[in-house]
Amino acid sequence: MLALAQSGATLAALMPATTESGSGRQKVSLETMASSADSLDQLHALVVIRQGETVFEKAFRGAPTREPVNLKSVSKTLVATLTGIALDKGVVPDLDKTLGELAPDLLPSAADARVAGITVRHWLSMQAGLQRTSGPFYNNWVNSPDWVEYVLTRPFVDEPGGRMLYSTGNYHVLGAMLTRITGKSLLELSREWLGAPLEVQVPPWTRDPQGYYLGGNEMALSAKGLARFGEMHRLGGVIDGKRVISQEWIDTAWSARTRSRYSGHAYGLGWYLALVDGHRVAYARGYGGQVLYVIPSLELTVAITSDASRPARSGEYMDTLHDLLTTRIIPAVV
Repeated sequence: MLALAQSGATLAALMPATTESGSGRQKVSLETMASSADSLDQLHALVVIRQGETVFEKAFRGAPTREPVNLKSVSKTLVATLTGIALDKGVVPDLDKTLGELAPDLLPSAADARVAGITVRHWLSMQAGLQRTSGPFYNNWVNSPDWVEYVLTRPFVDEPGGRMLYSTGNYHVLGAMLTRITGKSLLELSREWLGAPLEVQVPPWTRDPQGYYLGGNEMALSAKGLARFGEMHRLGGVIDGKRVISQEWIDTAWSARTRSRYSGHAYGLGWYLALVDGHRVAYARGYGGQVLYVIPSLELTVAITSDASRPARSGEYMDTLHDLLTTRIIPAVV
């Protein structure tokens, strides 16, 4: 199982508790790994990159590995990365800039005055303090006539910077902020800032009644494209010799700020943070079992896509995927 990364520590600062030779891990074959993955009828595709080489790539069912599929809440990690690129470019001057400073026109007249003071960092770390728009609150939100207004007029259930309140609406506000600041849609930014340098297709996805692309859900990449996105992070923000995002942003995003009450794992800016056999791992996850693992000390990136119509809760299928990583994938390729 994945062990919790220590809250407040950057991944770069955590030293592995074990070495590859001293972990006691039993080596398994690629065939055994593939058979284990294939036995999971919810799992669609698996791509494994080790030391920069694709050592395994297969679609067991569903779409081919190079065809875009719905990544569900992995979209949050994509939007977080777009925010990081905006920071690198100076479009967003500082993560502690507030909604009221960056996009005051998004603020509804009915919003609590404190909403204007929620920072970019708070939106990214799920610490806005507003009532959630995920889980039992999701349908009411997406059936509302104005998604941004709905998020920003939710009651405060904690102070900004308080506990993690998992909410897709946080990332939708971020996406709308990026659109207002840049004058470009989230689709345009995704294609320009991620799709082009990664050489991956980014198809259009859901838009809200005001035309803003949904931030935090429903974005699509291929399993291969998702793996390239993860590999770019493993390589410090560079892919094929092209700088996509700064190492400084990755260090910031992979610094634990809070933790999930569902998985118990730490959360940074768009990434969950944990340990695997003492090795630091940053991972993104989405409904159904869309998962991206990045383990720099093992020079390993793993992308998994799954049936997006079935749940993948912690303690159930999500833990099965964690076990696949620790007991089959890592022993097969490391």
